[in-house]
Amino acid sequence: MTPKQFESWLTVDARGLYCRPGRFYIDPTGPVDRAVITHAHSDHARGGLRAALATEETLAVMALRLGERRPRNPQTLAYGAAIQIGDVDVWLAPAGHVLGSAQVVIEYQGARAVVSGDYKRQADPTCEGFQLVPCDLFVTEATFALPVFRHGDASAEVAKLLTSVAQFPERAHVVGAYGLGKCQRVIKLLREAGYDAPIYLHGALAETCALYERFGVDLGTLLPATGAPREALTGAIVLAPPGSLADRWLRRLPDPLACFASGWMRVRARARQRGVELPLVISDHADWDELCRTIEETQADEIWVTHGREDALLYQIGRMGRRGRALALIGYEDEDQ
Repeated sequence: MTPKQFESWLTVDARGLYCRPGRFYIDPTGPVDRAVITHAHSDHARGGLRAALATEETLAVMALRLGERRPRNPQTLAYGAAIQIGDVDVWLAPAGHVLGSAQVVIEYQGARAVVSGDYKRQADPTCEGFQLVPCDLFVTEATFALPVFRHGDASAEVAKLLTSVAQFPERAHVVGAYGLGKCQRVIKLLREAGYDAPIYLHGALAETCALYERFGVDLGTLLPATGAPREALTGAIVLAPPGSLADRWLRRLPDPLACFASGWMRVRARARQRGVELPLVISDHADWDELCRTIEETQADEIWVTHGREDALLYQIGRMGRRGRALALIGYEDEDQ
């Protein structure tokens, strides 16, 4: 299938990427009649959808986060289970991004398109690992699509955190971490590293952690940071939303040491701007090497880049002998990933 033929049935408008023969959007930017949702981060899973197809986990997080604005007609689809929607066959493959995250696989007239959503190739004990799906068209994210972004081993970053805790036992180590995915991954990595003490949570993170537990992700003992005795927080690890690192909530803790778990912590200027003492390069997105390797391994001739740093990746796609196209999609990318 030629690029022009793909563009005849996968189009972009003000509401996002639209599959014409299936009559559905993928991660629309606003209310639509029918959507397929890759994962439950707020820039991909918006409120007001009339009908939404996604994994059970994604729909559960959407219900938790969106409340009355959750999809009116949710439909669960397990990984690997195919369904016909209009004139296309659709199935979901694990994306390795967060709990329930999926790539959307669309098969139409003998061609296969894969819309990655957000993804990573690193192992993550809190979600299904990325599944490579060979295809003719691969629609990829580009959040960290610059050669400077090579994330490294997340376990080694957690080891830095534990070393700091041992060196500064009088200080509360406050880790800024995005509430869906990053927070739970950091906790699980701490547990795998042998840290079995209670971990304290900012109130904004508690419900999502409880949902992960309901889906079988054991996070160990978690306690609320608000209201905890000051002496209990001395030397403790506290997880909090990234924004709380700059607000007055932090001052309640004993000599807090600000940490931040994000792929953006590879850029030291960002850490300094946020007042981060201990940057932890832990990302839930593919880095430069993973993006390039995935594009190569899909064997797709046509690569569409949805959001992020398109220019460098499009240049690399051309060098790889593939056709690249930047899609004019706006409204995506959580800056704290």
